[in-house]
Amino acid sequence: MKVHEFTLILTTEPTEEEADRLFGVFNDATLTTSVGVPQIRFHREASSLEEAIDSALINVTESGFEVIRIEIEPQVVTQSTHRLQNQVAT
Repeated sequence: MKVHEFTLILTTEPTEEEADRLFGVFNDATLTTSVGVPQIRFHREASSLEEAIDSALINVTESGFEVIRIEIEPQVVTQSTHRLQNQVAT
């Protein structure tokens, strides 16, 4: 399995108690606020990026938070696309 990196952007900033509850559900992420935008940066091990994101979304939404978007670093997407093209070509 591979570690996938992505960020979930939340609609509201968790209180300290809510943040503790989130960290009780997962331990592979960092909760931050950047320019007033609450976000959770994941480093999730999974078979695929899609599986990693799906499981993180379930963890976060079942903890009572709403995710407004998912951010993936362009380099990660580019590397995945390049690998896929190489696999198709062979």
